[in-house]
Amino acid sequence: MAGHNKWSKIKRGKAIVDAKRGNAFSKLAKEITLAAKAGGGIPDMNARLRSAIAAAKAANVPNDNIDRAIKKGTGELASAALEEILYEAYGPGGVAMMIEIVTDNRNRSANDIRVLLSKNNGTFADSGSVAYMFQRLGEIRLDKAAATEDRLMEIALEAGADDIADSGDEWIVYTPTERLFQVASALRENHLSPNGQNLIYQPQTLVTVSDLETAKSLIRLYDVLDDYDDSQHIHANFEIDDSIADQLD
Repeated sequence: MAGHNKWSKIKRGKAIVDAKRGNAFSKLAKEITLAAKAGGGIPDMNARLRSAIAAAKAANVPNDNIDRAIKKGTGELASAALEEILYEAYGPGGVAMMIEIVTDNRNRSANDIRVLLSKNNGTFADSGSVAYMFQRLGEIRLDKAAATEDRLMEIALEAGADDIADSGDEWIVYTPTERLFQVASALRENHLSPNGQNLIYQPQTLVTVSDLETAKSLIRLYDVLDDYDDSQHIHANFEIDDSIADQLD
């Protein structure tokens, strides 16, 4: 898809910066806490927790952080009550967005997101008006050098994956949500270490952005939403056209 690799590199570069700032650690810890709260603190009996721990370890989150996050979820350590919220929105150019929030104050987060959208050419969408454009899937990312496409496909599909995509410098393995941990485990058993594994909202159709100012505005909105303390994941259905991609640096 035109510009897909460029946008993937922009997001990956941001993820690296976030990891250095500690943002990624905080988001991963919140996911562990929520998983433990929802299904208990024993990984062998909680698939979501197993996946969350594996994602945290892939990002080099210290074991002490992981243990504390689990104990917060099970109530062994005191912490603010966290709540998961999914907001739907439109960005510049009519781009659809799904904004995953984890918060201890629903009203504050709703107001903050509304302000961030309004200041950056975005708007809240009515419930259901955006969600139908996305599909909930598991996503596993690996370095291209880790395996050939044929070998990766053989292992991943055998373990229950749906598809494999080439993002430029990474392979992306897509799975049904309930098979994310199963597929990731099969890859590790075959000495393939994922860069990350997550549940995502994958857009069913993409809006190709070929106007430079619209592209800059979209990326700016994506950044401010992603930088917001309570945001967990931001999903959007746009790609950047090759004709303007190189001007985004």
